[in-house]
Amino acid sequence: MLEKKDKVALVVCSTGRVSEDKIKLDKLEKILIDLDLVPIFSNYVYEEKFKRSAPAKCRAKEIMKFYEDDSIKTIFDISGGDLANEVLDYLDYDIIRMKNKPFFGYSDLTTVLNAITTKTQQATYLYQIMNILDNVERRADFKGTLLHNKSNLVDISWHFLQGESIEGIVVGGNIRCFLKLAGTEYFPNVDNKVLFLEGMSTTIEGLITHLTQLKQIGAFNKISGLLLGTFTKIEQNFQNEDIYEILKDFIPENIPIVKTTEVGHSKDSKMLVIGQKIKL
Repeated sequence: MLEKKDKVALVVCSTGRVSEDKIKLDKLEKILIDLDLVPIFSNYVYEEKFKRSAPAKCRAKEIMKFYEDDSIKTIFDISGGDLANEVLDYLDYDIIRMKNKPFFGYSDLTTVLNAITTKTQQATYLYQIMNILDNVERRADFKGTLLHNKSNLVDISWHFLQGESIEGIVVGGNIRCFLKLAGTEYFPNVDNKVLFLEGMSTTIEGLITHLTQLKQIGAFNKISGLLLGTFTKIEQNFQNEDIYEILKDFIPENIPIVKTTEVGHSKDSKMLVIGQKIKL
């Protein structure tokens, strides 16, 4: 995916970074340089008014600048929170399709990842590059996967809660943010897709209401399987068995369900590819 001396863009589609994050971003820049990459930061990184780093049109224009610049090989979003869906109407999906550059992000970037995949039929990457700051093992996985075509970062362990096999194109991401796309042109066609869901601050009642909405829009009658990542807050007090007990109220018995502890909001999270076929 990447080669030495490649330029990589670092953008903020979601909530702007706080000024105190400069130390972290300086460290990220140094790590990328040590990996023989050339990091190029967006002009809009730190939060200003309304928690934005810039108005939506400006943030989208900055992203498109990196897509149109052939020297930029990959785009990493370094944000999360809210606001990412604000840029969707201002992206040029024809150019994105033509340039076909890997785009990485997680959490609130679920909106951008699924919109790009829906509009272009190209894969996007559910992964937060900030994870390589303190986790040396994940940094090595990142280097091996992106620079040496190994599978370290995408080698995910799953276990079945229901069914015996899963196959299909992956859609989804953070459950709260994924539902921001419901009813819009950016929501993916979930027919025969494998839906991935995870959450950070989602409460148990939040999970139930999100699952209810997915059921009410007919998602669970169309998907071919369900992938579950980590639900950080919920898993502090509840076990996988409890989550599965809730899921049984929503997911038909013929839909296979698998769970992993390796994809979500933790700093050791691995990478899941949206828009790519998975077979378990």
